[in-house]
Amino acid sequence: MRVFCGIDWASDHHDIALVDTDGKLVARARIEDDAVGLQQFLDLLAEHGDGPASRIPVAIETSRGLLVACLRSTNRPIYAINPLAAARYRERHTIARKKSDHLDAMVLANILRTDAAAHRQLPADSELAQAIAVLARAQQDAVWDRTQASNKLRSHLREYFAGYLAAIQPILGGLCSPVARSLLAAAPTPGRAARLTKPQLRAVLKRAGRQRGIDAEAERLHTALRVPQMRQLPLVEDAMGRQALTLLRKLDAACTSADELAEAAVESFEQHPDAEIITSFPGLGSLSGARVLAEIGDDRSRFADARALKAYAGAAPVTRASGKSRSVRVRRVKNQRLAAVGYVWAFSSLTASPGARAHYDRRRADGDRHVAAQRNLFNRMLGCLHHCLTKHTPYDENVAFPPRPAPALAVAA
Repeated sequence: MRVFCGIDWASDHHDIALVDTDGKLVARARIEDDAVGLQQFLDLLAEHGDGPASRIPVAIETSRGLLVACLRSTNRPIYAINPLAAARYRERHTIARKKSDHLDAMVLANILRTDAAAHRQLPADSELAQAIAVLARAQQDAVWDRTQASNKLRSHLREYFAGYLAAIQPILGGLCSPVARSLLAAAPTPGRAARLTKPQLRAVLKRAGRQRGIDAEAERLHTALRVPQMRQLPLVEDAMGRQALTLLRKLDAACTSADELAEAAVESFEQHPDAEIITSFPGLGSLSGARVLAEIGDDRSRFADARALKAYAGAAPVTRASGKSRSVRVRRVKNQRLAAVGYVWAFSSLTASPGARAHYDRRRADGDRHVAAQRNLFNRMLGCLHHCLTKHTPYDENVAFPPRPAPALAVAA
């Protein structure tokens, strides 16, 4: 008798349901989210035929967490079912729209019993690839947090200290640069900034790590911070300066987290055997390559072909056809992290690859807007990446973008 398992997970407990090939419930349980509960669950599976030679497949609505990690270590098939898909399946079992944890577990088990082929198993990525995924995603989250903190601080400074924003505009990195943050920490109000002397400004630049052109930069900042500007009332200005320091501490923490996680992600990525192939592509460095590897993994059986990878990344369009109507639209359901790094990858490749630049220019000449042309180039690059990783070969510009034959000239009669 073949058995299928569904798990309705929660933060402190999990509901288990086992069904047979006829959809009959053969066992149910509720376990705690701890080691004792996990052992109870494994014992329950063993009672119904689970063993090293025949593992009972499990369906659950998440791909992360300690429970999933422990189940993956048993080398059993695990299916992460999208909650929206599970909600549609629930309507097949009850039209009254009733809901319970036990019913949800049974629905998940029956999804495997009837439509396992329509869902994707969790990939069997290596331990190193999983670690890279943790670091790369955390670094990307830190970058987004840094952008959010920077935007909040910038918006606040516009309300009382616009001259500071004008003074740091030529600095590479803008508000997130060490020089800009050190300067704001030393003088969070226009009054205090105007009183900074040139030796104090040179000390600020040195604390921020500046090594060249310190005197010239100190002279420029000394002049820029004394340009007349609109001011708030003195007490209001001082209060807003205190608020700016609070926002600055959040920005400092986000910048530090992004830098430290980037270093850790690059260090782990460069140890992976696929790193050399991925970074051989134009527009991909160690950090962006780590983000790509984090989302596609190193289980080559995860994607049946390049088309599956392109759909997963959102680079392939979606065709909707019914009767005489037919439309081709942008794919909205996709891996947002891979799509985000894909745009950066395609944009960077324009200056690193003549073939990529020519491909982009042709798409623009055919009427595509910038984003559409970038997405089409990303689609092309993903096909090349799938081929190179499958064949274990580095990127070759002449193979990816072979020279196009020159158009034949018409001979006059």
